[in-house]
Amino acid sequence: MKYFALLALFTLPVLGQRDLHDSNRIGINGGVNQFDLMTDNFKTAPGTGWQAGLSMRGNFYNDFDMVYGIQFSENNFTVETMAGPVAEDVQYTIPSAQISLLLSYKFIENHLSMEFGPMLQVSGKMKMDESDEGNIVSGTDLLAGDIADTSRFNLFPTIGITAGVKHIRLNVMYQYGVTNILGALNQDDLGVNFKGNAGILSGSIIVYL
Repeated sequence: MKYFALLALFTLPVLGQRDLHDSNRIGINGGVNQFDLMTDNFKTAPGTGWQAGLSMRGNFYNDFDMVYGIQFSENNFTVETMAGPVAEDVQYTIPSAQISLLLSYKFIENHLSMEFGPMLQVSGKMKMDESDEGNIVSGTDLLAGDIADTSRFNLFPTIGITAGVKHIRLNVMYQYGVTNILGALNQDDLGVNFKGNAGILSGSIIVYL
């Protein structure tokens, strides 16, 4: 419910600006992502998730646009564990909201551009199947349930390409987390110094109104 409240707060001012600035365009986007948690603390593998949100694109300076947006996503990855004598990959899911402010260089007006800038991700607690919480994380003495937490706020420098026609475009983006996404685990006194960075490769279809 709180995500829908954030979406409403973002949408109302955007809609209000649409009549004032004809150059501004509202974009509705949806797509898939591949989330990769890079850490030496345990063995992980990328997983596929989804994302959806709103953005506003407007003229900034000469061949540059400014794009700001909010979107919600579900990010998935797996961790190698042992269920007794059997190796088992446990899937973790991170629900999150992202706020971005990007510069966009227009190679071809309305057809091809490159975006770059910061994205702030606000994450919820990692989710997993309750039946997997007692698995042992491979190479450690930790239970799978012990590592089900992330830092709530993470900064992702972002770069991507957008291509298509005036009202429908494809966007491919890569985001690398420069903050320690596993930092919250260091407050749990588990006897391990946790360090991890996330990488997100995403593809979306944007419909401009």
